[in-house]
Amino acid sequence: MTREDAINIISKEGLKSYNLNEERYNREDELVIKQENDTWVVYATDERASVITGSKKVFINEEEAWENLIKRLRADKILREI
Repeated sequence: MTREDAINIISKEGLKSYNLNEERYNREDELVIKQENDTWVVYATDERASVITGSKKVFINEEEAWENLIKRLRADKILREI
């Protein structure tokens, strides 16, 4: 999956609370994808905008990182609707 594919899915499915490699501080309860050197990192933040222990996953392949982010955003949407 590419960045463009992910952005289209986010828009089409109304997914919320994410940071797509933006240069800013983390916000509360969001999913983050960041490029760090030659890797991509996906993680979740808590109500204090801190990285949730155990949520950080590192990818060498950018496409796999975007797929993981979308998977997590979809799960987050389901949980928010309960």
